[in-house]
Amino acid sequence: MTKRTMYLKMVTSALIRRRSGMLVALLAVAVGATVLSGLVTVYYDIPRQMRQEFRSYGANLILVSADGEALSAEATEAAAACIPQSEIVGIAPYRYETVKINEQPFMAAGTDLAEARKTSPYWFVSGDWPERDGSVLIGQEVADVIRLLPGSAFTMTGTNARGEAFSHDFRVSGVVQTGGTEEAFIFMSLPDFAAVIGESGGFDVVECSISAPQAELEAIAARVTESAEGVAPRLVTRVTRSEAAVLTKLQALVFLVTTVVLLLTMICVATTMMAVVTERRREIGLKKALGAPDRGIIAEFLGEGLFLGCLGGILGVVLGFGFAQLIGVHVFSRPVHFQAALAPATVVASVLVTGLACLLPVRSATEVDPAVVLRGE
Repeated sequence: MTKRTMYLKMVTSALIRRRSGMLVALLAVAVGATVLSGLVTVYYDIPRQMRQEFRSYGANLILVSADGEALSAEATEAAAACIPQSEIVGIAPYRYETVKINEQPFMAAGTDLAEARKTSPYWFVSGDWPERDGSVLIGQEVADVIRLLPGSAFTMTGTNARGEAFSHDFRVSGVVQTGGTEEAFIFMSLPDFAAVIGESGGFDVVECSISAPQAELEAIAARVTESAEGVAPRLVTRVTRSEAAVLTKLQALVFLVTTVVLLLTMICVATTMMAVVTERRREIGLKKALGAPDRGIIAEFLGEGLFLGCLGGILGVVLGFGFAQLIGVHVFSRPVHFQAALAPATVVASVLVTGLACLLPVRSATEVDPAVVLRGE
């Protein structure tokens, strides 16, 4: 039997003989590793999850004209090219014009309705979003003034870009409720808007919803300024600052909870190992009386602790991913992704925490006086 095999047999035998106490230490390490693995997984997934949640609050980047003129389609495309495609949630251009219904003036907004639905998911629509030409969304204020409901027909009149009077029939597809200024608008597709007003001639504003942190948004805005001539990007600070503040607080909370749990794990393991050393004082004294060096005693007890740390870390990786999934599904309503790099990191962290927790008990073991212990004192 080799020295390594003998050493492993001694460590495993010691753990099995005192399995009740060691099971408590193993559970403590496993719980600590579970919390560490789960919360760190969530920590890395929080920005992605929260950015997706904040996209429900509307656009976080606005594009307007730098010279007061309408934004051309070319300038809009150049600005959109500065945004990574993987981070675009939606880009909705808008053009506004005053129209009349029953001789009462209202503001009509031409937009890409599919993109508007992506950039403004907080809109509550009674009825349906328009899916064909001649269908529009109207704000709740407009509906209240002219007594329109989903399915109602009405005639829109006004003067187009060429100074010609127009009259077009539309049908209400849905009524928009937001509690904001959107309730005073009539939203229609860009083709319908062009048919009513004439050629679009560009856009008054472009709303962009981008899944990116504030620092990256600022970098995107800088690229748009440099690359898209005549376009002035504006960050929606009430959204971006709130997003950054919430993410910072959540990440700080995760860090604090993880630190506290690891400290409690160290205390539990240290207490258990100290009890083991106290229980085995006569055994330690006998080994030292027979000539066992301190490094042998240290290797034996430290090996037991590190074995517990490794096994608890492996359990923590498995249980931690399940813990992270529960948080992701129940808190953010989305599953989290397994972070493969965290598996070895969790095991290493568990071994290190257990090793640190064993230092005091191991030191106590090396201070056992064989003469005193063997006399029964």
